[in-house]
Amino acid sequence: MEASALEPRGSSLMAPKTARKLVIKPLKTRPRLPDNFEQETWVKLQTAVAAVHNQVAVSHSLEELYGAVENMCLQSLAALVYERLEAECELHIQSRLSALVGQTSDTLAFLSLMHHCWNDHCNQMLTIRSIFLYLDRTYVKQATSKKSLWDMGLQIFREQLLGRPEVYKKTVQGLLTLIDNERRGDQVERSIFQSLLRMFYDLGLYSDNFEPQFLEATASFYTIEAADQLQQSDVPAYLQHVRSRLSQEEERVQHYMHASTRKALLQTTLQTLLAAHVDAILEKGFAPLMDQLRLEDLTRMYNLYMMVDALPKLRQAFAAYIKRVGTAMVTDPERDRVLVQDLLQLKEKLDKVLNVAFRGSETFGHALKESFEHFVNVRQNRPSELVARFIDSKLRSGNKGTSEEELEDVLDQAMTLFRYLDGKDLFEAFYKKDLSKRLLLDKSASIDAEKSMISKLKAECGSGFTSKLEGMFKDVDLSRDVIASFRESSFARALKSDVELSVHVLTQGYWPTYPPADINLPQEMLQLQDVFNKYYTSKHNGRRLQWHPYLGHCTLKANFPHGRKELAVSLLQTVVLLLFNDADGLSFGDILQATAVEEKELKVTLQSLACGKVRVLRKEPKGRDVENDDVFFFESGFKHQLIRIKINSIQMRESEQENEQTTERVFQDRQYQIDAAIVRIMKARKSLTHALLISELFQQLKFPVKAADLKKRIESLIDREYLERDAATSSVYRYLA
Repeated sequence: MEASALEPRGSSLMAPKTARKLVIKPLKTRPRLPDNFEQETWVKLQTAVAAVHNQVAVSHSLEELYGAVENMCLQSLAALVYERLEAECELHIQSRLSALVGQTSDTLAFLSLMHHCWNDHCNQMLTIRSIFLYLDRTYVKQATSKKSLWDMGLQIFREQLLGRPEVYKKTVQGLLTLIDNERRGDQVERSIFQSLLRMFYDLGLYSDNFEPQFLEATASFYTIEAADQLQQSDVPAYLQHVRSRLSQEEERVQHYMHASTRKALLQTTLQTLLAAHVDAILEKGFAPLMDQLRLEDLTRMYNLYMMVDALPKLRQAFAAYIKRVGTAMVTDPERDRVLVQDLLQLKEKLDKVLNVAFRGSETFGHALKESFEHFVNVRQNRPSELVARFIDSKLRSGNKGTSEEELEDVLDQAMTLFRYLDGKDLFEAFYKKDLSKRLLLDKSASIDAEKSMISKLKAECGSGFTSKLEGMFKDVDLSRDVIASFRESSFARALKSDVELSVHVLTQGYWPTYPPADINLPQEMLQLQDVFNKYYTSKHNGRRLQWHPYLGHCTLKANFPHGRKELAVSLLQTVVLLLFNDADGLSFGDILQATAVEEKELKVTLQSLACGKVRVLRKEPKGRDVENDDVFFFESGFKHQLIRIKINSIQMRESEQENEQTTERVFQDRQYQIDAAIVRIMKARKSLTHALLISELFQQLKFPVKAADLKKRIESLIDREYLERDAATSSVYRYLA
């Protein structure tokens, strides 16, 4: 669609009109203010300020007063308004604080007056600021030298308060007195505390003025309290009191103290109640807590001592306790029979303290380990022997009533003690001797347990430590094959005997050294030995068998008037009992001559047969000990509810003399090891001073040794011309190739 426009007749096209601008021109003259504008306006504002200070109703509305302030500022009178307002506030605050001078001596009443004075000031300044808000937002922001109205009020209040020392001191001392009363258990109005302490903080008097005095009063209060409590209370109660006081001070900070005081307040409390008495608390109560296993109290002690950096002293006390208790146990010979069990119980107790009370602390764990190592080796050799004996008792079949898991746990615990032993070579000697008896006399509770124990020792000390022990098991296994082969051989078939022979063929290097013993065996036994000798030498040319009858055992069939029994006895017991097939009674001398058993050994054997729980022989005269003039008879009246009876074997016992021999052999081996180590070091170094040689020996030798013993071995090697002293310096040794 197209549109067209008609033009007026007789007219030409009109040009477009230009846009017109609206211009506002200022008045040539400003409105004239009334002559009394400043005076009337200020009187209105002054009246309002006075009404606020006097806490009465203001006659003008807030909008009207706000507008008056704005008009004054617009007329460049802001500075004058600020100065006049400041003067009004100063006069009012001065009068309020002056009214407190000489007021009541009652602490709570005075603090209540001070509390109301401060609250009134805060409320009044908030109202005044609302009225003069325009002044605060314009003039004060531009005049950097002027404070905001709120800060101006604080500054005036601070100056007027400090200008009246009596009011200030009574306020501070009143607060400190009431806080002391609250600590003694009195009920106090905490809102007053909160208000006045906030006043000090807002006035800038808290950190530099009030807080130091408060902390000093706190230290004084708790110093006196600590002295009284330590005398009246035991350590658990005192530690609980310290913990309670810390909680109270934490609560005090939360309710009315400023948060910035928390750290200093807790440190002051801990310093006076705990840090100053760390040694006294440990000396008085640490040992009883350990003795009674007071885990909760020990945990509290650990946590508190951690707060005052006193854990090193607690660790020292822990180590000293372990050494004292452990040394008393180890050095008491009367406890030898139960020593290992007692040590395991002590270790379990200490582990519980370490893991529960001391949070499994690594440093405390090291202290436990070092302390245990210290006292366990106070008696250098005996603990090694006793640990070996303990393991032996657990692995023997006599240890009834325990599951495999329980036995495994006991062995793991014993290994813990083993790790602390310095004399591991001595342990090995006794362990090997006991293992040999368990294997040869079939006294082991479980071969799996035996092999598990060997694995533990191997993991701890390496294959070199257990190679001979593993060889003993191999010999036992091979012996089964040998005896099975013998029974199927022509040598065994040619025998005409009702006696069944079983032999252990042992490799001499693996097993303990057994002294040769010649006894008069029955003819039938000698015949069996001779046949087995012939069989074995025919199979293994060049080998020689040495028989050890003291470790043999037998099962005898005995006919008693009250029934037939099977007696499980040692070979020595067998030799003695077989004599009574041909005689009803024999004297000690007769038996000694017939058996050729060593006299002391024979007495022990006869004692087991005639004086033990199972008595198949009768001794006259009666008594527990065997004498040379005693006579022994076959006990025809013997009765027992079991068919198969095991008579206590003396073979599992070890005399003091045998113990000494085992220990002596270990010491002899140690001398050889020392000599070898000296030669090895000197061969590599060629020349070395005495001090350096001793130092290297201490590092290489794996058993406890004294410097004096090392010096003796060095002198021995010099005498044997392995070493020589340097001609110029006697403290230097040279290796002789």
